[in-house]
Amino acid sequence: MAGDLSLTKIVNQKGISVTEATKRIADLGWAPSYFEEILKYPTDYKVEKAPKDPMKQVLRSYFPMQEEKDNRVYGALDAALRGDMFRNVEPRWIEWQKLFLAIIPFPEISAARSMAIQAQIAPGEDLRTGFTMQMIDEFRHSTIQMNLKKWYMENYVDPAGFDITEAAFGKCYATTIGRQFGEGFITGDAVTSTNIYLQVVAETAFTNTLFVAMPSEAARNGDYALPTIFLSVQSDESRHIGNGHSFLMSIVKEPENLDLLERDLRYAFWQNHAIVDAAIGTIIEYGTKDRDKNKESYAELWHRWVFDDYYRTYLLPLEKYGVKVHHEDVEAAWDRIVKSNYVHKVAQFFSFGWPVAFWRIDGMVDEDFEWFESKYPGWYNEFGTYWENYGKASLPNQPPLMYLDSGYVYPHRCWSCNVPALIREEFCVDEVDGELYTYCSELCRWTHKVAFAPEYNGRPTPAMGRFSGRRQWEECYHGWDLADVVKDLGFVRSDGHTVIQQPHLHMDSSKMWTLDHFKGLEVRSPLLDLRAMSQADREKHIAQYQAGFTCKPL
Repeated sequence: MAGDLSLTKIVNQKGISVTEATKRIADLGWAPSYFEEILKYPTDYKVEKAPKDPMKQVLRSYFPMQEEKDNRVYGALDAALRGDMFRNVEPRWIEWQKLFLAIIPFPEISAARSMAIQAQIAPGEDLRTGFTMQMIDEFRHSTIQMNLKKWYMENYVDPAGFDITEAAFGKCYATTIGRQFGEGFITGDAVTSTNIYLQVVAETAFTNTLFVAMPSEAARNGDYALPTIFLSVQSDESRHIGNGHSFLMSIVKEPENLDLLERDLRYAFWQNHAIVDAAIGTIIEYGTKDRDKNKESYAELWHRWVFDDYYRTYLLPLEKYGVKVHHEDVEAAWDRIVKSNYVHKVAQFFSFGWPVAFWRIDGMVDEDFEWFESKYPGWYNEFGTYWENYGKASLPNQPPLMYLDSGYVYPHRCWSCNVPALIREEFCVDEVDGELYTYCSELCRWTHKVAFAPEYNGRPTPAMGRFSGRRQWEECYHGWDLADVVKDLGFVRSDGHTVIQQPHLHMDSSKMWTLDHFKGLEVRSPLLDLRAMSQADREKHIAQYQAGFTCKPL
């Protein structure tokens, strides 16, 4: 009988349904039943109910689908070159992609690693297949994003910066913020990091701003490559959201988990707001040259996707399961964006720190001023003088703006989210284990002191872990000469003299900053300086910092 079985007959056999295939795969079982498996990744949650696989994906349906998407991606890149995209794309936009594409592949890889953790802690066999598919998704996302970065480097007029993004990541004053974001997927309690931080909050609440708003703005700036890549990425997120919700439903009915869920939803939402809104809001609002007043601002996009779609339709229904949702946190995040101008203050900080960046940061001009004022009334009164100063100080005939008397005060950095304390009135200080730390907000202080503590509400939480290490960029270069810092970072062009980063888009060598322009300028850590102060001087400094500053014309 075996002799009658040909390859053609095997291929032409009637297949079973995807549902039946999923059931058979689950029946195979991953874990031996003759001993109790020791959890490699600990959790303080009670995880006993086996989650169900909502998508029932199997390899025979998964790979053809992903192959088709990849073919579209690489076909679009080829078409963009044939269409001479780089003659029309806005340099301001592409320069900001040096930062964005230095950061985003790392969270994708962290998400892939996160699925290996979650697959081990999830009981039963059903959803482990779903986690496997998600892990492959995340590897694919990182790969096509890395390829996009290489493609930009090969074709953009100024590739410097694209060529060092992997080395620059984790060392730059801005990319360390992205590292904090990505490491949240794989550190701390296994459920907290993989399910709540990654799937329930990052993927469900914030991927629209990452993978839909960014492509839209890219297309407005003549970049048709990034939309193809990132909309392909976003097409996978619905499955990831389904995986996360299924796992969440498997733990939410255990009463002893409710306290931890309350804690983790607060921590994860606030960290995602602080980091994602800082980075993506800045790139969308300040990396664009398109000033169509009919398009939505980042604040309007946030209200639609985070407030309406996520908070009202996803978070609020969790209350019927006994989960305490902190409505005031969502309101506070919204107020920070629209009342405290959070995104604009991040853009101000990024541009102020340009000497330690690895991309060019174009200044704002009258057309930008007009658009910002129409979308954020009062913007010019708060930020107009700063950006006028930035333009005046863009050429190397004086020290960088960071070292001029412009009124802007270099900010303290938050120990929890790693974003500087830019809303000055929310700046706070506290001691943890006898050491002084600075925070951008009360919720970030709570995150460090309460959420990541040995106990939570009297319950031991050993799996949560602790914040540790040299978390603040400025601390690593405290007391260094700025020229030595830039050389140590590797942010120097091939001539060994001209720096990669510039506060303008000029290519004329006479307008380019060099290491010589940075010599004799000292880098300081605000945190280390604060710790060195007397109690009286420290209290005075904190009060002055919270009072804010006023920019004055140069």
